[in-house]
Amino acid sequence: MLQTSTLQFLKQLAKNNNKEWFDANRKKYESAKADHIQSVQKIIDEFSKIDATLASITAKDCLFRINRDIRFSKDKSPYKTNFGAYINANGKKSMKAGYYLHIQPGESFVGGGLYQPDAEALKKVRQEIDYNFEEFKGILNNKKFKAVYTKGLSRDGDLSLSRPPKGYDENNPAIEYIKLKSFIAMTPLTDEQLADKKFVATVVKAFEALHPMIVFLNNALQS
Repeated sequence: MLQTSTLQFLKQLAKNNNKEWFDANRKKYESAKADHIQSVQKIIDEFSKIDATLASITAKDCLFRINRDIRFSKDKSPYKTNFGAYINANGKKSMKAGYYLHIQPGESFVGGGLYQPDAEALKKVRQEIDYNFEEFKGILNNKKFKAVYTKGLSRDGDLSLSRPPKGYDENNPAIEYIKLKSFIAMTPLTDEQLADKKFVATVVKAFEALHPMIVFLNNALQS
């Protein structure tokens, strides 16, 4: 579980996103960060019993910096108002499919997959879905997956093409998945869930439901 003080810090940061306030409240940040690291480590320790590829990584390998890259952004707010962790065998900078935890009061979620892969990786995944659609469809129709990720794979925003990619026919039975540009599934987490004693178990259950899809995607990338 996360401490309520961690969520309170993020709420306050959202209202005071400037260096002066952050510097004055650095001890609160360090405490919140330590709490987040501890929670992510517990999640890794538990989930690595299911996904053994995660056994050698630590929470610090997976955490994103709180400082925003504002060089090319109109929004010059210096800090993110969330804690994020991308968990896979190679850590947060990996291009492999993995698991994601997003902590932000009122907007938290858990899930994962493969987000905006490069052209070569995208080609491999599309081909794998095309060649093994029954397997892929079975993963998405699995009871565990559907129970957690009730909306299936995300198609919001620019995550999907409006027309089939080159080389694929509109009548291909897998076309709606082949048109995707990212392969991710997410489910929301309430503030109450974050502070609940079952928080780690809740996240591990969500990752477990996603695990077969992660394996499928990473197998495609290795082909």
